[in-house]
Amino acid sequence: MAFALPSIHNGYLPYWLGLVSVVSAVNSVQSYLTLAYTARVYSSPSRPVNALSARTFGTWTFLSAVVRLYAAYNITDPLIYQLAVWTYGIAFGHFVTEWLVFGTARWGAGLAGPVFVSTGTLAWMVTQWGWYVR
Repeated sequence: MAFALPSIHNGYLPYWLGLVSVVSAVNSVQSYLTLAYTARVYSSPSRPVNALSARTFGTWTFLSAVVRLYAAYNITDPLIYQLAVWTYGIAFGHFVTEWLVFGTARWGAGLAGPVFVSTGTLAWMVTQWGWYVR
């Protein structure tokens, strides 16, 4: 199994990116099968989640998962690293604007997870650029 994991000599960020990628891919499949998780994130009673918005969210999430998985295995490549950083920045911007600007998300467990993961990982990646990118 170790052959399938990123090299440990590159630190823990590649493992984190891999974990988040797998969780995101599973979430993407879930978005196609049920509205339950997407409705937890976008929990505005005045604007309910529909099947199309859930599938769009699932597709967007899967694309982000692919980019992040590439970054996990190519952590020293500056272009892939930058693309992964952008996925977290875009995710953060999306969730915060849905919450604070559009009112389609309310603060709670469904929104807190994506906000904390995107914010924490974005900060980690930006501050560790010099360690990983060669």
